[in-house]
Amino acid sequence: MAITKRELVREYSRAIQEGNAAVFGGAGLSRTSGYVDWKTLLRPLAEDISLDVEKEDDLLAVAQYYKNSRGNRGSINQIIVDNFTKSVEINENVKVLTRLPICTYWTTNYDSLIEEGIREANRKPDVKSESDQLSSTVRDRDAVVYKMHGDATNPAHAVLTKYDYEFYDMKRPLFRTALKGDLISKTFLFIGFSFEDPNLDYILGQIHTLLGEDIHDHYCFFKRIQRKDYDNEEDYGYDKAKQDLREQDLRQYGIQTCFVDSYEEITDILHDIESAVRMRNIFISGSAQEFTSPWTKEKAETFARKLAARMVLQDYRITSGFGLGIGSSVINGALDVIYSSKYKHIDEHLCLRPFPQGYTDLKEKEQRNALYRENMIEDIGIAIFIFGNKIDSDKVLLADGCKKEFDIAIKKGRIVIPVGSTGYMAQELLETVKKDIDKYPYLKAFVSDLETETDIDKLINIIMKIVDKQQLS
Repeated sequence: MAITKRELVREYSRAIQEGNAAVFGGAGLSRTSGYVDWKTLLRPLAEDISLDVEKEDDLLAVAQYYKNSRGNRGSINQIIVDNFTKSVEINENVKVLTRLPICTYWTTNYDSLIEEGIREANRKPDVKSESDQLSSTVRDRDAVVYKMHGDATNPAHAVLTKYDYEFYDMKRPLFRTALKGDLISKTFLFIGFSFEDPNLDYILGQIHTLLGEDIHDHYCFFKRIQRKDYDNEEDYGYDKAKQDLREQDLRQYGIQTCFVDSYEEITDILHDIESAVRMRNIFISGSAQEFTSPWTKEKAETFARKLAARMVLQDYRITSGFGLGIGSSVINGALDVIYSSKYKHIDEHLCLRPFPQGYTDLKEKEQRNALYRENMIEDIGIAIFIFGNKIDSDKVLLADGCKKEFDIAIKKGRIVIPVGSTGYMAQELLETVKKDIDKYPYLKAFVSDLETETDIDKLINIIMKIVDKQQLS
């Protein structure tokens, strides 16, 4: 039985959060950017040797026949360069997949979309397209891109003909070994992939032989066969039965299929995965230099510390901008739990984002801070606002930084939780929410408590209920 979209989002986002996720991109991943699939690539070659690519099931053989007819692969190399080195726009699916904190990407494509997407997301790729590159590591890399069929910049080594596949084990044995290890230990999302590649079939077969039913779950997309696309019932019934059998067969290798009715649905699902991952990342915004009853300095610090500790204990990741009077308590609360029960993996549960210092030009400082806030809030799913005041020339002012962060969070569609009972800017932000509460349905049942509750433990329980409700169960 195929899995639901909800199951896919839940399970794959969990794999990402645990650091065990990988992507396998096929030709379909690049097609919407303007790159061709295999059939389109080989069509002119087939015509040159009087074959109709639409009538051929074995495209590897078509490429081999062409090479045999010419006595060399010069024309094949040129067609790879012509089709896969042109400048194109990175499509949305690639953008989402490369923004996600995934460290392992595999592809049979010759183009450079995946590595370009990683760079655009301000991450550093380590690209492996030849066997001798597997033994070296790019310093400070954020992700590895395995191009198991080669790269368009080196077409003479690209895997395309039947001969190339037959000699794959001699020329690129380490790619199979590396992929086999990743398929055993990681959770893959196959996208734009038809599962007709002999290399992958061979590797999946070996893993199935070694592990039997104790195999790792992976996920893929199939566009559902639909009656409206066929002229007669017989052809529709045949292709639907074949697709159902293919789905059952893939399940034997641990690959669970998620059916979609259109390819646009895949983009929506990837956005849902990204959102689910972000929902585990929580930004605590606030500053406090002035304290008023019932919030003493000690009570405010205890609240911030216990809130952070509770979140880390429940495996959320906190982002802190070191807000005055509050930031250190947030950090200490998170560290208390990390060092006592989280194997001291600080980066997994705490992201420290202190604002740039030392700017004397006020305009430059504001511009830098605005950009910094945008980047900081980009990676979070939930923003919590507490207190929010500062002292300037002996005057107590509302913290405008909290308001700016609130506005950015709203603009980016993030969940906002202003804890109005802590006063100051947080109270002002809750008033803003109350005036247009229909835009914040997740807060409707909690507005009154957020406005009045000052008991630390009760207030934290209220906040955690809101946070937990945003997670996929």
